[in-house]
Amino acid sequence: MELTVKLKDRSYPIIIDKGLRHSFGQKIKSIFRGKKIAVITDTNLERLYGEEIFNNLSASGFDTKIIVIEAGEKSKSFNTLPFVYNELLDFKVTRSDLIVAFGGGVVGDLAGFVASTFLRGIDFVQIPTSLLAQVDSSVGGKVAVDLDRGKNLVGSFYHPKMVLIDIEILNTLPERFFYDGMAEVIKYGCIKDRKLFERLESFEDKKNLMANIDEVIYTCCNIKREFVERDERDTGDRMMLNFGHTLGHAIEKYFNYETYTHGEGVAIGMYTITVLSEKLGFSNTGLAERIKNILIKYNLPYECDLYQNKLTDGNRECVKKTNNEIIETIMLDKKNINNYLNIILIKDIGDCFIHKTNQEFFLLEGGN
Repeated sequence: MELTVKLKDRSYPIIIDKGLRHSFGQKIKSIFRGKKIAVITDTNLERLYGEEIFNNLSASGFDTKIIVIEAGEKSKSFNTLPFVYNELLDFKVTRSDLIVAFGGGVVGDLAGFVASTFLRGIDFVQIPTSLLAQVDSSVGGKVAVDLDRGKNLVGSFYHPKMVLIDIEILNTLPERFFYDGMAEVIKYGCIKDRKLFERLESFEDKKNLMANIDEVIYTCCNIKREFVERDERDTGDRMMLNFGHTLGHAIEKYFNYETYTHGEGVAIGMYTITVLSEKLGFSNTGLAERIKNILIKYNLPYECDLYQNKLTDGNRECVKKTNNEIIETIMLDKKNINNYLNIILIKDIGDCFIHKTNQEFFLLEGGN
């Protein structure tokens, strides 16, 4: 399966197939005429695929170096950048060479940011290895690193030359991180594709889902492609892709990226914001419950201790402090413009809209 993100002179293909890693070198040759490739990956993936990727690229005639960062969200920071930049300098990378991001969302975002800034920009290819990266973060050109005060606060729009998706790599993805990616798949159903959502509801088990995963990935990539082509710089319709993310990012940050994965934070965000939206009359009655049920089906949380404690400990002062910390993080969100937030709500499955509001929306009293 193949798609093309059409952005005039920055258009690029997305290729989806089983066993694609065996021909990575040949695919890259179709868009890269140079000789030197620096592959940025993490410790987990290097152990599983490092030798295979190195040998494949080398056999295709490329001078290849593997640069390995620690697995996990904490590597997506400024602290990691000097190490990677120095590795590139040691390899004598020039602007005519290529960076390959081989990993999940953390590696893709970091490697893309490195590519956009090193020597003022060199070409890069996305090879996403997690479901979350395959359906979402590898497409669209958003690259970034985190700051201590929030997620993705420093970054740029920098599109890859190609996205290569090998579905078979999902077979070595830990269960928790497979379902982490399902949060983004569910998001696409919520905001744009009722049929996709209903298919997800109908799958009997993971085996049934995996038998159809190529179509699921294609559908999600195609939806994102359409949003990116209409709104490359995320100033209008593309913001709809952030359903659940404003609160989800704040939850990730509040728990120091140690308790909830990105997808788990987004899952909690989608459910919680829909509960609030129902209370305000923006969403159809029963919608939050439907989202809750599909999150449970795919082993995703719909609430977190933060809100459960609010209902059970009776300590209103503690609650206020906790809410304030979450609110402060939310107000640092990139969608905060002139102290107003553009948040994404859904009226029904497949029917979303942008709602302009402020921090009062997130005061969460009675939210769950």
